[in-house]
Amino acid sequence: MSTRVRVRPGLESAVAELPAWRDRSLGLIVHPASVTSELRHSVDVLIEAGFRIEALFGPQHGARGEKQDNMVESAHATDPVTGRLVHSLYSEVRKPTPAMLDGLEGILFDLQDVGVRVYTFVWTMALAMEACAEAGIPFAVLDRPNPIGGDVREGPVLRPGFESFVGLHPIPLRHGLTAGELASWLNIERGIGCELEIVRADGWRRAMRWAETGLPWVLPSPNLPTPRSCEVYPGMVLLEGTNLSEGRGTTRPFELFGAPWLDPHALAAAAAESLGEGVCLRPCWFEPTFQKHAGTVCGGGQLHVTDAAVLRSVRVAVALLTAVRAVAPDDFAWRPPPYEYEETLLPIDILWGHSGLREGVDAGASVDEILARAESEIDAFRASVRPYLLYD
Repeated sequence: MSTRVRVRPGLESAVAELPAWRDRSLGLIVHPASVTSELRHSVDVLIEAGFRIEALFGPQHGARGEKQDNMVESAHATDPVTGRLVHSLYSEVRKPTPAMLDGLEGILFDLQDVGVRVYTFVWTMALAMEACAEAGIPFAVLDRPNPIGGDVREGPVLRPGFESFVGLHPIPLRHGLTAGELASWLNIERGIGCELEIVRADGWRRAMRWAETGLPWVLPSPNLPTPRSCEVYPGMVLLEGTNLSEGRGTTRPFELFGAPWLDPHALAAAAAESLGEGVCLRPCWFEPTFQKHAGTVCGGGQLHVTDAAVLRSVRVAVALLTAVRAVAPDDFAWRPPPYEYEETLLPIDILWGHSGLREGVDAGASVDEILARAESEIDAFRASVRPYLLYD
């Protein structure tokens, strides 16, 4: 057996690297995955170390992860463990208000991201950075590994006019950065301009997948229960913009997908040649317990990842969408708005970052044609972020 490399999240170095912050009145952005390598929660560790945590801020699904379903707002509340006030940043506001920041002398950010543009935690971070810049208070990211690695980028770069809470700045669908690296890029290249500090995740390397970090997995949101679900998520999240179930309401969200009108074997045959490497598609049936098609048997498939290093999940999702359109043209449809606080643009367009996927699938374009058009801007993004990379 090979020796696992041990990674320490930024939280574990914060005590040593942020000594000046102990004397400040602080806010802390947290969720259930804000833990040490020994599964101690961030707020407990920081308070015990002498940090003055005066308020908590909760992202989508809540500071304690209490909201199981997607797009369900959290209320402002009192934390049941510490008694601190919890400000919800997935409610009537997504950006901390001046009233929320009143009396605070800094904000600590300690969320486990999953490396995908549409995952809202990095936009909670970006908006909090903006609020801190406006209030003149510092912001620190306690960095964590990207669980799907930092050596691969996939999918389209978000284009102007398609901004939303699932994409506020022009980054690829799978961006290949940690939250700390993205914060550094946003702060300079996108002009946020806050006083920013990054506490690195010690020992992390770009080619690492989660199993290599030696860290325990705590689901960062209810529908990413395992590292495997994160591996397929960059592409399979696109199904949220369709009338296909993306597996919410099952024990394998984003690995399972389908619809009541879909023939699993016809789908598998249509998609077989274009899925790419690192994955197998198993025809199957399932019945979601909530969300799309709840209580109805769906035909579809389960993705079985055979090699995460070569898997390109955006390609997989595009292949599945083109196959579904081919085998069930009269039943497949794009989901209408609203979606994630966007009332006008189609969900698939804000998820993809522009209208190219929808138009390509509807026109019968091949998987390679759609991806070639989408990924033409990744090289420019790669050059743009290079100065802000913190890890080998």
